[in-house]
Amino acid sequence: MIDLSNARILISNDDGIDAPGIKLLEQLARQFSDDVWVIAPSMEQSGAGHSLTLRRPLRIHKRDDRHYAVDGTPTDCILLGLQQIMRDTPPDIVLSGINRGGNLGEDVTYSGTIAAAMEATLLNVPAIAFSQYFSGEMINWTTAEKHLNDVTKSLVEATWPKGVLINVNFPEQEAQGGARVRVSTQGQRQIGDHIAERHDPRGEPYYWIGAILSDLPEDPNADLRVIEQGDISVTPISLDFTHYETHEKLTKAFT
Repeated sequence: MIDLSNARILISNDDGIDAPGIKLLEQLARQFSDDVWVIAPSMEQSGAGHSLTLRRPLRIHKRDDRHYAVDGTPTDCILLGLQQIMRDTPPDIVLSGINRGGNLGEDVTYSGTIAAAMEATLLNVPAIAFSQYFSGEMINWTTAEKHLNDVTKSLVEATWPKGVLINVNFPEQEAQGGARVRVSTQGQRQIGDHIAERHDPRGEPYYWIGAILSDLPEDPNADLRVIEQGDISVTPISLDFTHYETHEKLTKAFT
C-alpha cells in the first residue's frame, strides 16, 4: 500500500498545465505530500485519447524544478515524465485531472485524462483519473474539492492490481443528504454525435463535432447513472481488452 504522506506524486491532465482543474488537483495533492510534480501538456489536448506524438520532435519546457510543460499529448507527458524527467526519481502514484467535464461511458476511449492514467498503468505506476462533471456553461469544482482526498485515501488503502486504472467522476450537484461513493461499471450510451455543417467565406463546407446527444443506460450502476443521481462514480478500468467468452468460443472454433 502506498503511504501518501511520503509518496512522490506525479500529476498530469489533458486540459493543459494552466487549467484550473490541475491547479486544484496539485493543491489537494499537497495535503498528502510535499513531493508533488506536475508534467502536463502545454496546451489543451482534450479528446487526444491514448495517442503518441511520433512525427515531430517533442519539447519539454521547465517552469521550475517540479513543473514541466510538454508540447504533446497526455501520453507523451507521462512517457517523458517517467522515462526522462523523473527517471531517477520515479513517482509512487500518478493522479490525472481534474478534468473539466465528466469522463463517462465511451468518453474513456477518447479522453486524454484517462490516457495519462493508462500510460502510467502500462508503465507499472498506479494511477487515478479524476473528472468533474458539469452540464451548463459554468463548472463548479466544489464536489471534487470536497471529496477528492477522502476518495483517494480510500482507494489507496483498498489497493488495486497492475493493469487496472481507477476512473473517478464527481457529480455536478450532490444527492440529497450528500454524495455517496459508488463503485460503478463503465456505461454505454446510445450515441448520436451532433455534427454541424457550416461554410467558410469561400463557400466550402466544414464540419464541427459538437456535444454527444445520447440516452442514458438502464443499468443503475453504470457510471452515467451514478453521476445523474448525484453520487461519486468510481470505476476500475482494465487495460486488458480481451473478451474472454468470445476468446473461448473462437478457440474451440479453430481447434
